[in-house]
Amino acid sequence: MSAENYEDCLSEILHHEGGYVNHPKDPGGITNRGVTKAVYDKWIGRESSVQEMKDLTEEDVTSYINLLTPNIEAYNIVDSMPDNLPEVKYPRSVGYEPDKNENPYNAWYVKTTVQGAAKGKLKGKTVVLKDNVMLAGVQMMNGASTLEGYIPNIDATITNRILDEGATIVGKAHCEYFCLSGGSHTNAKGPVINPHKKGYSAGGSSSGSAALLAAGEVDMAIGGDQGGSIRMPASYCGVYGMKPTHGLVPYTGIMPIEIYIDHTGPMTNNVQDNALMLEVLAGEDGYDPRQYLSLIHISEPTRPY
Repeated sequence: MSAENYEDCLSEILHHEGGYVNHPKDPGGITNRGVTKAVYDKWIGRESSVQEMKDLTEEDVTSYINLLTPNIEAYNIVDSMPDNLPEVKYPRSVGYEPDKNENPYNAWYVKTTVQGAAKGKLKGKTVVLKDNVMLAGVQMMNGASTLEGYIPNIDATITNRILDEGATIVGKAHCEYFCLSGGSHTNAKGPVINPHKKGYSAGGSSSGSAALLAAGEVDMAIGGDQGGSIRMPASYCGVYGMKPTHGLVPYTGIMPIEIYIDHTGPMTNNVQDNALMLEVLAGEDGYDPRQYLSLIHISEPTRPY
């Protein structure tokens, strides 16, 4: 029950002054857990000074413990449940951050090698992931200094799909600070440079993905798009970027911005590779709530395009 609702009940419980608050309008609620009137008054801001909060009696302390204990018990039940995280199927190195000689456009965040299946639609293709896509055991910062040092422990759904079809993931591409820029100047490690002309923007937020494709350093890349973040860098760098239909490609294991506008999709150097990559990426995974069409029974199977 909210503090405002308690105010509605206040006139009926004042006769409990100094005792325990128990009210029929709050069955099983906070007031039926042994909360004293003094603590209740503090909780709704009647006595809010630091000194008053320091002057808690033993009865008040017991009252707080009674209030918090059920919440802690509930947390412990949830905490004891198995995580059931998906298996990491393909071995990989932790990777490294390349220096300027190896990274002239500042488009790489991490270089690594994750060899996929022995055969598949993407066999022989090299792929770089935008650095908001989880690659287990390899650091991810999503362009932001505040996330630097984070290491995911699962692979995104699309990471597994790429590897299951035989591709080799060769690293993570820089993106903009939490993917919140259409330029290529906000990454915490410095701006991403357009390979076609030094000093010019590569577009964003999938800036590194587009730049590495334009430089010929990878065959395919993953981008993300909420408001143009695949399409703008593709345009700036002269490559092909696809913002798929919402929910077509699962977003599981990718750092989001907002569920109703999150998209992830292929970036390539030609249309044929773009269609091929979309074919590999598309389809429900049973986890992503963006894939709401999977909840509707349909007679014909959905197709990527």
